Amino acid sequence: MSEGYKPSDIILERYADVLVNFALNGGKGVKRGEVVLLQVPEIAKPMLIALRRAILKAGANSIIQYLPDDISRDFYELADEKQIEFFPEMHLRGLVNQIDHSIHILADTNMHELEGIESNKIMKRSRAFKPFSDWKRDKENRGEFTWTLALYGTEAMAKEAGMRLEEYWEQIIYACFLDMEDPIQKWKEVFNDIEKVKEKLNNLSIEKLRVKGENIDLVVGIGKNRKWLGGDGRNIPSFEIFISPDSRITEGKISFNKPLYRYGNLIENISLEFKNGKIVRAEASKGGEILKEMVSTEGADMIGEFSLTDARLSRIERFMAETLFDENVGGEFGNMHIAIGSAYKDSYPGNPSDVNEEQWKEMGYNDSAVHTDIVNTEKKEIFAHLSNGEEILVYKDGKFVI
Repeated sequence: MSEGYKPSDIILERYADVLVNFALNGGKGVKRGEVVLLQVPEIAKPMLIALRRAILKAGANSIIQYLPDDISRDFYELADEKQIEFFPEMHLRGLVNQIDHSIHILADTNMHELEGIESNKIMKRSRAFKPFSDWKRDKENRGEFTWTLALYGTEAMAKEAGMRLEEYWEQIIYACFLDMEDPIQKWKEVFNDIEKVKEKLNNLSIEKLRVKGENIDLVVGIGKNRKWLGGDGRNIPSFEIFISPDSRITEGKISFNKPLYRYGNLIENISLEFKNGKIVRAEASKGGEILKEMVSTEGADMIGEFSLTDARLSRIERFMAETLFDENVGGEFGNMHIAIGSAYKDSYPGNPSDVNEEQWKEMGYNDSAVHTDIVNTEKKEIFAHLSNGEEILVYKDGKFVI
């Protein structure tokens, strides 16, 4: 193996085809004349080339953000408070107005780049850019913007996951159906299966879910004015079925057996306790400081997402040291993850753009500059408490049982 290893052109072409002509626009792909923002790290240049080719062939246009590797630590070491909080408002406002879609490629060259950096600096930067996220979210809620994330394997990521780079890419290729001549057709079949499960869940009048496992005893409130989501192309790969719960009803304890890579830091063995919807205890064996700083951010002490993956749908078999894959892992017991922080407002069954800020609060949709997914892949049972008083088992040992 050499440092210059990359997957074949055929694989990259299929990958780009899935992202451009399927993942965007809710599984329909881009339209002629639309504008796609490409956010691609330097190390993933082969992916950038494949993506731009696919966009051009589709008759669309691209705006390229080519992101240099290994410059984040230097920024935090040198920047003063005003520089950390600098927000290029006019530039980013214009960018959001211009684009119809975005594709963001994840490709880390140093998984621990920001270890040792003061955590409050990292969170200040995140809070400063919240308007950018809000503008994109509002445009998405109006049905005028879609996005997707995908992974480009690197030596650093493969090493973190305990694999050689070729092995790491083999898992990406297998998980995204890129080993098939027509991966888009396979994704359509998977999304159809997800749709069937979503329909069953949405037909249940679930007030709350109780999650029981060796290291979990958690109640998650669902409440009214919600629908289950999934199979919309936001992430590739994506096998999860998720909902934005009523953040005020979360109660109990949960530990997570999968590590979290966030803000250039590794956080391991996370344990959370909720009371009256809020996190009252947040601990980790490693990275506890960044976890506590994250939870102290406004709105990040409450839940924004609850998600389940059926092991029968997902092809992801191994730990990948990247949330995009690890929150979609199948394996023996599937996975459950929650996100602390902001909710997905398209979980609202009506038109999200018709709902004002006060109404979102009244329904318990959480808002924050943070949205952090934390994953548990242990054996568990999940019971749904229905509005008629009935309790039914909906998920057991990694599979939906409805």
